[in-house]
Amino acid sequence: MGLEADGTIRWCLSLVSPPARVYQALATPEGRARFWAESAAEHGDVVTFRFLNGQILESRVLERTPARRFALTYFGGSRAAFELEPDGRGGTDLTLTDSGVPESDRLDNLAGWVSLLLALKASVDFGVDLRNRDASRRWEQGYVDV
Repeated sequence: MGLEADGTIRWCLSLVSPPARVYQALATPEGRARFWAESAAEHGDVVTFRFLNGQILESRVLERTPARRFALTYFGGSRAAFELEPDGRGGTDLTLTDSGVPESDRLDNLAGWVSLLLALKASVDFGVDLRNRDASRRWEQGYVDV
């Protein structure tokens, strides 16, 4: 897991929340705004992420399979896919795969996904927002809680 030989980023995460709840956090504007971006409005198959630092990213939704899979384009034109599997105890095993990441972005994306996945876990499993909410403390300055 982590960075694979072909440049694909792959991380796994165990959540106590059921797949349907995790999917709602990933696939709805309200869910994404609780942990991912300040807002993540959706028009058709385009999600407009607005981040605290003022950055805007338009992502295209590539796949939606409720409670199973959500995929979209991401930074650098990569393809991020979230696979959700029941863990047999009422929770979810999530696998994130980010493929097609430009080499120049791989280290930032590798670390960025860990930060995002932990924020997702805090949000869906515990109702907590881990982001620092301070626009003067940004990822570019080394803050991981953006």
